[in-house]
Amino acid sequence: MEKTIAGKTINVNEEGFMTDFGQWTKEVGEELGKENEIDLTPRHWEVLTYIQDQVKKEVGLTIRGIGKSGIVDIKEFYALFPKAPLKTATKIAGVPKPASCI
Repeated sequence: MEKTIAGKTINVNEEGFMTDFGQWTKEVGEELGKENEIDLTPRHWEVLTYIQDQVKKEVGLTIRGIGKSGIVDIKEFYALFPKAPLKTATKIAGVPKPASCI
C-alpha cells in the first residue's frame, strides 16, 4: 500500500508500518508522530534514533530491552509513547513491527 506523508509517498503494510526504511525522513517521522497523537520532543528523537540503530544492527526489539538500554527506562518509555509504546515508537521510527508486538 502507498500513503502520502509530509508530501512524500511511502510504502506501508496493512498495519501502517513502513516497508522501506529508505523512504523515512525526519519530516515523515514528525507526521507519523502526529498521526499517533504524539508531539515529538528531543527526548522522543533520542529513543527513535536508538530504535533505528538497533534495527540496523539487526537486534530484536523488546520493551524490556529498551528499558535496559540506558537510553530510557520502561516508565519513561510508556510516558513518551503511552499507547502501545513499542508498536508506536517503531511505527514512528519507520522500522518494521517487532516480532515481540502482537
